[in-house]
Amino acid sequence: MTKIFWNALRLSPVLLGATLLLADRVQANETPADIVVPTATTSQVASQVEPAPQMVISQAPTNNSLAQVTSVSQLSDVQPTDWAFQALQSLVERYGCIAGYPDGTYRGNRALTRFEFAAGLNACLDRVNELIATATADQVTREDLATLQRLQEEFAAEIATLRGRVDALEAQTAELEANQFSTTTVLNGEVIFGISDVFGDSAVGGADLEYNTVVGARARLNFDTSFTGKDRLRTRLQAANLDNNSDETGTAMTRLGFDTNTGNDVEIDDFYYRFPIGNAALVQLNFTNAELDDNIFTFNPAFESSGSGAISRYGRFSPIYRQAEGGAGITLTLNPDGPLSLSGAFFAPDAEDPGTGSGLFNGAYGAIGQLSWRANDTFSIGATYARTYQNTESGINLFGSTGSANANAPFGEVATEANHYGVQASLKLGTTLNLSGWVGYSTADALAGPNAGADANMFYWATALAIQDLGREGSQLGLIFGQPPRVTDSALVEDPDTSYHLEGLYRLQLTENVAITPGVLVIFNPEHNNANDTIYVGTLRTTFSF
Repeated sequence: MTKIFWNALRLSPVLLGATLLLADRVQANETPADIVVPTATTSQVASQVEPAPQMVISQAPTNNSLAQVTSVSQLSDVQPTDWAFQALQSLVERYGCIAGYPDGTYRGNRALTRFEFAAGLNACLDRVNELIATATADQVTREDLATLQRLQEEFAAEIATLRGRVDALEAQTAELEANQFSTTTVLNGEVIFGISDVFGDSAVGGADLEYNTVVGARARLNFDTSFTGKDRLRTRLQAANLDNNSDETGTAMTRLGFDTNTGNDVEIDDFYYRFPIGNAALVQLNFTNAELDDNIFTFNPAFESSGSGAISRYGRFSPIYRQAEGGAGITLTLNPDGPLSLSGAFFAPDAEDPGTGSGLFNGAYGAIGQLSWRANDTFSIGATYARTYQNTESGINLFGSTGSANANAPFGEVATEANHYGVQASLKLGTTLNLSGWVGYSTADALAGPNAGADANMFYWATALAIQDLGREGSQLGLIFGQPPRVTDSALVEDPDTSYHLEGLYRLQLTENVAITPGVLVIFNPEHNNANDTIYVGTLRTTFSF
């Protein structure tokens, strides 16, 4: 029986030598630091002879989980020429107590904390216990056993601490599972409080600009459900009473980016299901209130959000993404995670209406295609084409209330088809500066009414600068300047002059969940007519996210 017991305790001499050295050199309460591990045999350690050539171990990321390996060949960064190769081979293939990272690396040149060493030692000791239980090991010396016993005693506190942490995590996990909202659904939300006012000598057309300071709110609750971990079913509930100021100013150019008014009634805002097809494609099915900016990258990441981005409607992203808003639709993106991707979408604003001139295929629609180049976070560019058909049932609004009245309905309320062309780009300079912009050109044709066959051309552009983490981490200073959509050529009506959109804002991130954004919007020559006085819009937006 004694022989079987000693046989079961056999460990590699290299393991004993390495662990003994590490135990002597890793100090209690020591922060991760470089540790020098010489190649040495057990006898060299015992006699304190001069060590062999050394390897310096540096700090490595700690957010990767470890995975057991069964062969040293599975560790891509371990070579037969490495000084510790034989030791690793023995520990991996004979004793099975060495783990690697999920990417197939061992990361032998990294720092070792006292806790990490304790975890490794404990794994080897567990393996020794298995050998004892199976009685399959060969004989080992009493000196080696004494060394193991000393190491176990030395790191008993660390091993106990690790076990305590695991127990605590298991208890917290059990509590979260018992009290979680849902096993498949995550609840998150956003609440906006907005104060705004409009200033100017007169509204568009010369009437007095009568506008009082107003305050309103918008609340959104998102229920994000995932069935596979890679898909998302979003159901968003929304209630709001934030003013659309275009009636008072006489132009949609003054609209705020977060204005919404449901009369404080709760309604479904977003309702879609998104899922991948392997790594090749991403599909999104919108069931109601579809918006292209939720489906396709807009190349304006600093300002596209209505809750934390631009304060104006035009400043959020190019109007080409406002084609055929609302209704239902489908979007397909090929190679979504690659540098070069291709997206296509089809939306029907009146998909739910079975009446004449409506429905999924017999009414208004918008079809869009986009080729995107996003090689890295520094520079991205996209070319976009959209074709739309709008009729009196859906309403004529080519640019989603972001340009002049002439641009949005160049032929009045008659069936209109249009082709839209756009280029968008984003450039990141350093860690805090981001430049973005877009340019677009559209052609439209009247399909009915006394002016059937008439055409019109429209043009627009904008550029934006974001200075991030200014004054406080998460804060952002933003400047946006551009020309909203304008009719440049038409046999019926043209915009006589040029309006300019100037916007400045500063989002102060008070906490992770609270931000305050004061901003000013200035519209020069509203409705592309220099006979109209400049209009100023001031707002203070407070955003709570959770």
